This record gives sequence, structure tokens and C-alpha cells, in this order.
Amino acid sequence: MQAEDRARAIVERVRGDGFQAIEALALQFGVTPQTIRRDVNLLCDRGLLRRRHGGVELPPEGENLAYPARQVLNIDAKRRIAQLVAREVPDGASLFFGIGTTPEQCALALADHSGLRVMTNNLNVAMALSRSASCEITVAGGRLRNLDRDVVAGEAHGFFGRFAADIGIYGVGGVAEDGTLLDFGTDEVTMRTTLTQHCRQRFLVLDHSKFGRGGTVRGGNITEASVVFTDRPAPAAIADSLREAGVRLMYWPDDDAPGASTSQTRRG
Repeated sequence: MQAEDRARAIVERVRGDGFQAIEALALQFGVTPQTIRRDVNLLCDRGLLRRRHGGVELPPEGENLAYPARQVLNIDAKRRIAQLVAREVPDGASLFFGIGTTPEQCALALADHSGLRVMTNNLNVAMALSRSASCEITVAGGRLRNLDRDVVAGEAHGFFGRFAADIGIYGVGGVAEDGTLLDFGTDEVTMRTTLTQHCRQRFLVLDHSKFGRGGTVRGGNITEASVVFTDRPAPAAIADSLREAGVRLMYWPDDDAPGASTSQTRRG
């Protein structure tokens, strides 16, 4: 197993089972404790894990990871989600893009589309789409969050309300068992809520780790989306709620060839 693959597997194990001892990880992956210590030191430096005596654990609940850490977390899943989204967006569409690493991957997947008109408070999205000469991009003004490269402060709150878009593409910090959407700050929720109120279709993009993940601020419900894009089947209760609300749930089955997609639930 390559070092990067092993690092991702370590994070997934900690996310699933909690605290992991260095010796146990070394045994599982068939490498020396020194190798595992190098792996976890890099993961801790990225903000993906936190050191604890004899091993590692997740950062405290209620805190979001640093943006560079989130960019590499579940990256393959986010790229699959982005490919699904790209198929659903026609050339010439007007788009809202919210903050987060999964919307950023969606922007990268859409860079070859022509004639897009984009409104966003996410500078990573703007830079990804600026490669296209035919893409018209409008960016929210206000105070920049330097590491995240987004604008969510008060002066940006009315930004999405000035426009009407065909599709809004947005992520979320976590989804509670009852479908409540959770984030880590009131400004983030305010911007996301305004975005969803001023677009004709709402594309919620989230990888499987967001289901059941905590957050400190409530805002909206997963059933308010038009389509939910993820990389694995959703928990049964969530899938039932989406089916009852007539919301499409699109995911990429692990056993299908690249490029395949499945609709777990369909509108109507």
C-alpha cells in the first residue's frame, strides 16, 4: 500500500472506530510503528487527526477541519460526486456555488462546460472555473477567510439574493439522523440558506462521511434539495425521507464501472 493510500485508510479507520493506537495500526497495515508515526504526524499536521498518548483520534466534535485537510479527505469520493453533477448541468446554465471542498471539485469537473454564468462566494470555485474563457464569474465582496478562500461575513449575506440561478450547488458540514443540515457557523448557514432560496434547482453535494456528522448550527433539511449527490447509498432513514419528499438521490456504486451512476430514489 502506498503511503498516501495508507494515510487515507488510517483516517477512515479513526473516523469509523475512534481512537487508534500506533501499535495496532502498524499491525493492521503490516509496517513498522515508526512508519505509522510518520503517517500520523503528517495527518495531524494537516489537521485531519489529533495526537493522543500512544495513538491518534479525531479533532474535537463541533470543530471543522482546516481547509487544506478537507481538500484531501475523501478526495476520490468528491471527484466521483463531481462527475455525477457535471452530467446534470447543461452548457449555458446559470449557477450558484457555495463554499466547501466538494463544490470546489464540482467546479473543476465543470471547467470544460461552455457558456456558464456563475455567482459564488468561494474563490477556489472562481479560480477553477476561470480557466474557461466562456465562463462569466461574479464573486461576492466582503471579508475573506484566508485559509478557506471564501467570503461569508455579514456584508456578503445579501449576495445570492441579488440573482436568480438555474442551479445552486452547495455542500454542508453534516447531516443529522432526522435530515437536519448542520454547519459550524451562523454566517455559513445564512449564506447557504439565501443561495437555496434563489435558484430553481438545488444540488446538495456531500460524501458519505457527512451523514451523522455533528455541527453546531442548524439550518434547513436535506429534503429541501432537488437532488442529493453522494458517493454511497444514504442511511435508510434518510433515503426514506428523500423518497417521501420526491427528492432524487444520486450516488456512484462501488461495484459499477467508472462513469456509472445510480438513482436511489426518483422524483415522482
